[in-house]
Amino acid sequence: MNKFRNLLILSPLAYVIHHYEEHIIFNFREWRLLYFLDNNSLSTEEVLLRLLTVLLAMIFLHYVKQNKASAHIILFFIMTTQVVNALFHIFFSFYYLHFSPGVITGILLYLPINFLIFKAALDETYIKIKEIGYLFVLGLSTFALFELIGPKVMAGALLFAFLYYLISTKYLFKSS
Repeated sequence: MNKFRNLLILSPLAYVIHHYEEHIIFNFREWRLLYFLDNNSLSTEEVLLRLLTVLLAMIFLHYVKQNKASAHIILFFIMTTQVVNALFHIFFSFYYLHFSPGVITGILLYLPINFLIFKAALDETYIKIKEIGYLFVLGLSTFALFELIGPKVMAGALLFAFLYYLISTKYLFKSS
Protein backbone atom coordinates (compact mmCIF):
# COMPACT_ATOMS: atom_id res chain seq x y z
CA MET A 1 0.00 0.00 0.00
CA ASN A 2 3.00 2.34 0.24
CA LYS A 3 3.26 2.65 -3.54
CA PHE A 4 2.38 6.01 -5.06
CA ARG A 5 -0.38 4.66 -7.29
CA ASN A 6 -1.98 2.80 -4.36
CA LEU A 7 -1.82 5.74 -1.98
CA LEU A 8 -3.55 8.02 -4.50
CA ILE A 9 -6.94 6.45 -3.76
CA LEU A 10 -6.74 7.88 -0.24
CA SER A 11 -6.95 11.38 -1.70
CA PRO A 12 -10.58 11.28 -2.94
CA LEU A 13 -11.60 9.47 0.26
CA ALA A 14 -10.05 12.23 2.35
CA TYR A 15 -11.75 14.82 0.16
CA VAL A 16 -15.20 13.33 0.72
CA ILE A 17 -14.65 13.22 4.50
CA HIS A 18 -13.33 16.81 4.42
CA HIS A 19 -16.42 17.92 2.51
CA TYR A 20 -18.59 16.16 5.10
CA GLU A 21 -16.89 18.13 7.88
CA GLU A 22 -17.18 21.43 6.00
CA HIS A 23 -20.78 21.18 4.86
CA ILE A 24 -22.65 18.52 6.84
CA ILE A 25 -21.18 18.80 10.34
CA PHE A 26 -20.35 22.51 10.14
CA ASN A 27 -21.17 25.34 7.73
CA PHE A 28 -18.03 26.42 5.92
CA ARG A 29 -19.92 28.70 3.52
CA GLU A 30 -21.33 30.69 6.42
CA TRP A 31 -17.85 31.01 7.99
CA ARG A 32 -16.24 31.91 4.64
CA LEU A 33 -18.74 34.69 3.93
CA LEU A 34 -17.77 36.39 7.18
CA TYR A 35 -14.25 37.01 5.87
CA PHE A 36 -14.07 36.52 2.08
CA LEU A 37 -15.79 37.62 -1.12
CA ASP A 38 -18.99 35.87 -2.20
CA ASN A 39 -17.64 34.93 -5.64
CA ASN A 40 -18.59 31.26 -5.86
CA SER A 41 -22.13 30.73 -7.08
CA LEU A 42 -21.67 26.96 -7.36
CA SER A 43 -23.34 24.81 -4.74
CA THR A 44 -21.03 22.91 -2.43
CA GLU A 45 -22.32 19.68 -3.99
CA GLU A 46 -21.37 20.91 -7.47
CA VAL A 47 -17.88 21.85 -6.33
CA LEU A 48 -17.56 18.42 -4.70
CA LEU A 49 -18.64 16.62 -7.87
CA ARG A 50 -16.44 18.70 -10.17
CA LEU A 51 -13.30 18.33 -8.07
CA LEU A 52 -13.94 14.66 -7.32
CA THR A 53 -14.48 13.91 -11.02
CA VAL A 54 -11.24 15.64 -12.00
CA LEU A 55 -9.32 13.94 -9.19
CA LEU A 56 -10.61 10.48 -10.10
CA ALA A 57 -9.92 11.09 -13.81
CA MET A 58 -6.34 12.10 -12.97
CA ILE A 59 -5.89 9.02 -10.80
CA PHE A 60 -7.22 6.85 -13.63
CA LEU A 61 -4.84 8.55 -16.09
CA HIS A 62 -1.93 7.84 -13.77
CA TYR A 63 -3.00 4.21 -13.29
CA VAL A 64 -2.93 3.81 -17.08
CA LYS A 65 0.17 5.87 -17.96
CA GLN A 66 2.24 5.73 -14.75
CA ASN A 67 4.62 8.41 -15.98
CA LYS A 68 6.10 11.60 -14.53
CA ALA A 69 3.68 13.84 -16.41
CA SER A 70 0.61 12.10 -15.00
CA ALA A 71 2.18 12.14 -11.52
CA HIS A 72 2.94 15.87 -11.81
CA ILE A 73 -0.59 16.88 -12.75
CA ILE A 74 -2.17 14.84 -9.99
CA LEU A 75 0.35 16.16 -7.46
CA PHE A 76 -0.44 19.72 -8.60
CA PHE A 77 -4.14 19.03 -8.13
CA ILE A 78 -3.61 17.50 -4.68
CA MET A 79 -1.27 20.32 -3.64
CA THR A 80 -3.87 22.90 -4.65
CA THR A 81 -7.05 21.28 -3.38
CA GLN A 82 -5.77 19.52 -0.28
CA VAL A 83 -2.39 20.65 1.03
CA VAL A 84 -2.90 24.37 0.44
CA ASN A 85 -6.55 23.96 1.48
CA ALA A 86 -5.45 22.49 4.82
CA LEU A 87 -2.96 25.33 5.33
CA PHE A 88 -5.74 27.82 4.46
CA HIS A 89 -7.99 26.39 7.20
CA ILE A 90 -5.18 26.34 9.76
CA PHE A 91 -3.85 29.82 8.94
CA PHE A 92 -7.22 31.57 8.88
CA SER A 93 -8.46 29.81 12.02
CA PHE A 94 -5.56 31.47 13.84
CA TYR A 95 -5.64 34.72 11.86
CA TYR A 96 -9.31 35.38 12.63
CA LEU A 97 -9.26 33.48 15.94
CA HIS A 98 -12.35 31.70 14.67
CA PHE A 99 -12.58 27.96 13.95
CA SER A 100 -12.64 27.30 10.20
CA PRO A 101 -14.82 24.30 9.30
CA GLY A 102 -12.46 21.91 7.54
CA VAL A 103 -9.47 22.44 9.81
CA ILE A 104 -9.97 19.10 11.62
CA THR A 105 -9.81 16.94 8.49
CA GLY A 106 -7.18 19.27 7.05
CA ILE A 107 -4.88 18.44 9.95
CA LEU A 108 -5.89 14.82 10.57
CA LEU A 109 -6.34 13.63 6.97
CA TYR A 110 -5.05 16.00 4.28
CA LEU A 111 -1.60 16.67 5.70
CA PRO A 112 -0.64 13.11 6.76
CA ILE A 113 -2.15 11.39 3.71
CA ASN A 114 -0.55 13.81 1.29
CA PHE A 115 2.78 13.55 3.10
CA LEU A 116 2.67 9.81 2.36
CA ILE A 117 1.64 10.43 -1.26
CA PHE A 118 4.40 12.96 -1.90
CA LYS A 119 6.96 10.77 -0.10
CA ALA A 120 6.02 7.81 -2.30
CA ALA A 121 6.25 10.02 -5.41
CA LEU A 122 9.75 11.06 -4.30
CA ASP A 123 10.79 7.49 -3.52
CA GLU A 124 9.56 6.29 -6.91
CA THR A 125 11.29 9.25 -8.65
CA TYR A 126 8.09 10.71 -10.10
CA ILE A 127 9.11 14.04 -8.60
CA LYS A 128 12.12 15.80 -7.09
CA ILE A 129 12.25 17.89 -3.90
CA LYS A 130 12.58 21.20 -5.77
CA GLU A 131 9.57 20.28 -7.92
CA ILE A 132 7.50 19.98 -4.75
CA GLY A 133 8.44 23.59 -4.05
CA TYR A 134 7.31 24.59 -7.53
CA LEU A 135 4.06 22.69 -7.07
CA PHE A 136 3.50 24.44 -3.75
CA VAL A 137 3.91 27.87 -5.35
CA LEU A 138 1.62 26.89 -8.26
CA GLY A 139 -0.91 25.34 -5.89
CA LEU A 140 -0.88 28.35 -3.59
CA SER A 141 -1.28 30.71 -6.55
CA THR A 142 -4.13 28.67 -8.03
CA PHE A 143 -5.91 28.42 -4.67
CA ALA A 144 -5.52 32.17 -4.05
CA LEU A 145 -6.85 32.97 -7.53
CA PHE A 146 -9.81 30.68 -6.90
CA GLU A 147 -10.54 32.53 -3.66
CA LEU A 148 -10.29 35.90 -5.44
CA ILE A 149 -11.95 35.13 -8.78
CA GLY A 150 -14.05 32.04 -8.22
CA PRO A 151 -14.79 28.85 -10.17
CA LYS A 152 -13.44 30.10 -13.53
CA VAL A 153 -9.99 29.38 -12.14
CA MET A 154 -10.82 25.65 -11.98
CA ALA A 155 -11.35 25.52 -15.75
CA GLY A 156 -8.12 27.42 -16.40
CA ALA A 157 -6.12 25.19 -14.06
CA LEU A 158 -7.53 22.07 -15.70
CA LEU A 159 -6.66 23.38 -19.16
CA PHE A 160 -3.10 24.23 -18.11
CA ALA A 161 -2.69 20.80 -16.47
CA PHE A 162 -3.85 19.14 -19.69
CA LEU A 163 -1.46 21.25 -21.79
CA TYR A 164 1.38 20.53 -19.36
CA TYR A 165 0.68 16.83 -19.67
CA LEU A 166 0.71 16.93 -23.48
CA ILE A 167 3.83 19.09 -23.74
CA SER A 168 5.79 17.27 -21.05
CA THR A 169 5.07 13.80 -22.45
CA LYS A 170 6.19 14.96 -25.87
CA TYR A 171 9.25 17.05 -24.93
CA LEU A 172 10.27 16.73 -21.27
CA PHE A 173 9.67 13.13 -20.27
CA LYS A 174 9.97 11.27 -23.56
CA SER A 175 11.06 8.04 -21.91
CA SER A 176 8.28 8.17 -19.29
